[in-house]
Amino acid sequence: MQQNSAGAHILIVEDDPDIGKLLALTMQENGMHATVLEDGSRIQSHLRSMACDLIVLDVMLPGEDGLTICRRIRAESTTPIILLTALGEEVDRIVGLEVGADDYITKPFSPREVVARIRSLLRRASYGLVASSSRRPLVFDGWRLDPLRRQLHDPSSARMALTTTEFDLLLAFCRNPGRVISREELLTLTHSGLAGPIERSIDVHISRLRQKIEPDPREPKLLQTVRLGGYIFTAHVEELGLP
Repeated sequence: MQQNSAGAHILIVEDDPDIGKLLALTMQENGMHATVLEDGSRIQSHLRSMACDLIVLDVMLPGEDGLTICRRIRAESTTPIILLTALGEEVDRIVGLEVGADDYITKPFSPREVVARIRSLLRRASYGLVASSSRRPLVFDGWRLDPLRRQLHDPSSARMALTTTEFDLLLAFCRNPGRVISREELLTLTHSGLAGPIERSIDVHISRLRQKIEPDPREPKLLQTVRLGGYIFTAHVEELGLP
């Protein structure tokens, strides 16, 4: 993962050639590398053969749609994903976040906005690496969270895939157990910046996080909602020594 946008490799999946060329040119003008695919049929093989730092993914693609592709990528990778959509309804944007996207941009868009959001997401991901480089793994309820490698392992030691935002949220909770954290503070703690989730989106990301760490997400025990307050992480968290 690049620690800033310079030299970052951005994978653009967009079926409109004009938009794809515009985005690629914008990336290049801002010191990034860009690869453009016009559909999702080759995205998996591309990701296996060449690492990328971030994916800009159009929702309305021929064949397999962007939401389905996003869900499949997220099951295997924590690479940040920005959805590009012409759908303006809030429910469509929320669905995008629910399937694992880190952010979304609605068409028509400003190329400068896309660059700003990409830079913010890359900065968030790299911040976790830099800020956590001297941090020790954290354990709670049998789970192990590794800030250095940005990995989460379940009680059976299986790795659990998290989005950039989900990881940042869980790390914030593990570093502040037993304390009520407001949505506004979560935005600050996760260094969300311009590309970060709005307050309502925080709820969506936490809902997804519950699906992954709670025995019964409908009756959460670890990550509880505090009415008019925010959220509280009730697990006992311990810091392990480095191996």
